[in-house]
Amino acid sequence: MLVLAFDTATPAVTAAVHDGDRVLAERTTVDARRHGELLVPTIEAVLSDAGVSLRDVTAIVSGSGPGPYTGLRVGLMTAQALSSTTGAPAYGVCTLDVVAYATEVAGPFLVATDARRKEVFWASYDETGARIGGPAVDRPGALPPDLPVAGAGGRLYAEIIGPERIIGPVYPSGAALAALAAGRLAAGAPFDPPHPIYLRRPDARVPGPAKKVTA
Repeated sequence: MLVLAFDTATPAVTAAVHDGDRVLAERTTVDARRHGELLVPTIEAVLSDAGVSLRDVTAIVSGSGPGPYTGLRVGLMTAQALSSTTGAPAYGVCTLDVVAYATEVAGPFLVATDARRKEVFWASYDETGARIGGPAVDRPGALPPDLPVAGAGGRLYAEIIGPERIIGPVYPSGAALAALAAGRLAAGAPFDPPHPIYLRRPDARVPGPAKKVTA
């Protein structure tokens, strides 16, 4: 098994390689505006760091969001393109699940990422890290009360959510995604297809007809 995993659903462009036993290499750059520029060089770098080539990869896994439209599509389109090139199957994993996988807390918790427009993408998890609700998009103040909150969405709106509730990692990591995917593959667990999780329409709109100007 050789898993190539990457995620572009948040400002973190992250990738890793996992051989079924451990993470061989990981790289992450936080830059919300350069997903398209950074992803392929990051993939090339982790493959080089791991001492493997793209043809050695047996599974390609991309974070499937939810996330901003443009960044999210960069990762998923790259996964599908690499799958077509190599013949290795491509899979999708909810990005919130990746943050949850790396979160250590004794009890149920939430994961929230920045959805812009003063909202967060979020999901709820049990003490094992299994998702039990969501994903959804809401105002920070509408999150279920009392539970700890991991992810950048919690930190961004800590004053609304409650600073005492903020825990865990800020962004998904390629290492966590690769380890989560390798575990699912070894167990024969089902995967989502590499399709984006959109919880609302993109910000871009098709221009309407030009307005008439009268004298």
